[in-house]
This record gives sequence, structure tokens and C-alpha cells, in this order.
Amino acid sequence: MKSNLFSTLSLRDELLQSISTLDYKIMTDIQMQALPPLLKNRDILAQARTGSGKTAVFAIGLLNKLNIQSYFTQAIVVCPTRELSNQVAIEIRKLASSIANTRVVTLCGGKPMGPQLASLKRDPHIVVGTPGRILKHLEIGTLKLNRIETLVLDEADRMLDMGFYDDILNIINVTPLSRQTLLFSATYPEKIKQVSDKVQIKPKDIRIESSHDIPEINQIFFEVEKSHRIKMVYKLISHYKLESILIFCNTKLLCQQLVTDLKPYNIDAHALHGDLEQFERDQILTQFSSKACSVLVATDVAARGIDVIDLSAVINFELSFDPDLHIHRIGRTGRAGAKGLALSLFSNNERQRLEAIEEYQGKKINIDDSNSLSNSINFKLYPPMVLLFINGGKKEKLRAGDLLGALTANDGIIAKQVGKITLFEKFSYVAIDRKVCKLALHKLNNNNIKGRKFRVRIC
Repeated sequence: MKSNLFSTLSLRDELLQSISTLDYKIMTDIQMQALPPLLKNRDILAQARTGSGKTAVFAIGLLNKLNIQSYFTQAIVVCPTRELSNQVAIEIRKLASSIANTRVVTLCGGKPMGPQLASLKRDPHIVVGTPGRILKHLEIGTLKLNRIETLVLDEADRMLDMGFYDDILNIINVTPLSRQTLLFSATYPEKIKQVSDKVQIKPKDIRIESSHDIPEINQIFFEVEKSHRIKMVYKLISHYKLESILIFCNTKLLCQQLVTDLKPYNIDAHALHGDLEQFERDQILTQFSSKACSVLVATDVAARGIDVIDLSAVINFELSFDPDLHIHRIGRTGRAGAKGLALSLFSNNERQRLEAIEEYQGKKINIDDSNSLSNSINFKLYPPMVLLFINGGKKEKLRAGDLLGALTANDGIIAKQVGKITLFEKFSYVAIDRKVCKLALHKLNNNNIKGRKFRVRIC
């Protein structure tokens, strides 16, 4: 029987130290199957659904063979979206915390070129980014991939869906043939095999659980006419006492409309879709991940890269046209073995989509009667945290510890009332317990932080 302990792998001591610090107790299925051949420099073609621990697989693999004394780009991770790129970079940095001087740079569209150009003046060890921006830097000569040892295509199926096939090949064409290529996909369409055949050499093919079958997620479907769906969403949230909910719609227009329609029910929701500016996207995602927003309404493409571990439920306001997308939606609850809840609404004219999902999963779906739900007219959903915006960030040398210290100095606020602190280049966010929000605002606006005053407001 194979051991599921990280300590049984041939890993450098610093990595084992980081793994221990992060409290990774045992390997997940994908980690157990992929890490041994990956550490032997095999190419990997792996299908594993969102939340299975795949990011740690390639992060551990590329960090294990990283040569910190060699100042050239040794690994590149290509992701479909900015959000996923940032999420992956954070995970790599966490695992590299015990490997001194590891340089990880993110290159994504929708961000200014200036800071990226500055960060590339000295070649980073690892680059994480989206295809378009990576190609831009290759074209102007600010990024060199001629010596990379590891290439990772993360969520390759989505990159193909989004039309990045040619971009991916153009990136790969400037990398050495001797590289190790790791291809990860939540699903396994025929195109994935075609890409693998083109860019990999005898890869180890790993399939972790059928993505059609997700036993740890309780799926319940409700037949509801479209005109009654807003009220039904309220009933679902109040009946199940949900605290952190991701709602999917098929169009950005409906996302925005649903946010407006939920306000009379005392449900403060935010919409995430392709028409938002990057600043707005960053703020909304920070609010949601910091528990300063309880309900996020999103389209499928906009939701890529959202990683909230303790998501109460996913609600499908509309069924997806693609059963594979349905599986990907609901896979955002029940992460890493936790029990999840997926609630889906449909009307009679959507029966065909319902049957497609049923056929795809290979088992009968559970349709419940909406009359069985309790309906509390007094239920109100207020997020437990409030997000504060500070007009200073990494550029001003602000650190999370500086903000925490300023908030907890003297009396009134204790450390556990301060939530997630997120630092950007020119601004920062702090999640604070709603009960001490006004005091926190007063403290940050009226006291110096690192010898200077910053403007602070509630988002």
C-alpha cells in the first residue's frame, strides 16, 4: 500500500518544512498519483477536478528542482484567467516560503505594463500568467523562456474553450524541447489529447475520479417558473441558512439584474462579469473571499479562479447549456473532501438541459418540492465582515503586520476581529468584524501607519 505522507517523497528539506508549516497532513489522490512520476521528470497529463489539490502538485514539482542561485526563468505556469494566475502564484509563494529568495512574478492582462516591466528587469525564477500577456512580453523581448525546465498548462480545457489554442502553441514554440510539460485539466475533451500529443513526450496519464460523479456534493434540483426564481433564491438562502453563496447565471446582463432584484430581500449581492474594470473585479473578489460579501453572482467565465474554501453552496439560477460546465460550477462547493451543497433551478422548458446533466452524470438527479422549504420572512443576510480600503500598498512598503498593529494598538480591537488583509501595489484591503468597523475606521484614519497617514474608507 502506497504511503500518503509527503515525507515519503524525495523532496528538498526546505519544501518539507513549508509543507509542514502549511499543515498539509496527507496527500490527496492527485498528489499521490502525480507527484512520484513528476519528481522523476516525467511529463504529466492529469484530469482532476477543481479543489483536488492539483496546484500543490505542480508547485511542489517545479520548486523541488529549482536552482535559486541560477538567475533565469526556470518554470512558467500558463492559466486561463487573472484570478487563477494570482491564486496559483500565492500557492507557489506559500510553498516557497522556506526557500529563500525565490522570485515569482505574475504577468496578466488588465494590469499596467509598468510594474511588470520593472519586475522582469531581473529574470524571475517562476512566471505565472495568462496567454495574451505572456505573449506580449515575449514579443517585446522582456520575457525569456529559452531555458525553462518546467512548463505547466493549468486548466487547459478552459484555455481551449476560451480560444487560446494558438497562443498556447506560440508560447510553447519558444521553450526548449528538453522541458518537462505538465498539463492539468478538470475535464477531458478530445482537444486535450490533441494538445498533449503535440507538446508532451510519453506523459503519465492520470485520471482522478470521474468528474461526472461528485458524491460529496448534495445536489438538489427545484422546478420553478422564471418569474418566481428571485423569491426562490431567497427561500433557499433562508431555509438552508447559507452564509457564503456563489450564484451562476448564463449572461452578464442577468447577473446584474439579479443583484438588483435581491436588494428588496435584504440580500446584499455583488455581480462578477466581463464588463467590470480590473479594479472592480479585484475589490469584489476580495470582498467575497474576506466574508465582507455573502452572495456573489457570476457568469461561468468570470468565476474562473474563484477559490473560497468554505463556500456554503452553489446556486444555479439557470441551468448551464453544457453539462460539463454544470459539473465545474458545482465543484466550487465541497472542496478538498468537504461536504458541499448545489441547488439548481429549472423550468419546464429547460427539461432538455436537465436530462443532459442526468445522462452526463450517469445517475438520476434529485428533484425536490419547493413547498418543502421553510420561508422565514424575517431572515436577513448580513456579511460578518466589512471591507476597508486603504490608499496605500506595497509601493509604500506597507505590510499586513503594519495594518494589524495599527488596528490592535491600544484597546477596542483584538487580532481575531481582523480578517483577511490583501495588499496590492498602490492600495490595500482589510476585512474587519462588523461590530468594530467604526472604531477600526477611526483608528486607521486618525493614526499614523509607518510614520504617515493614509485615507481609509468603507468599500
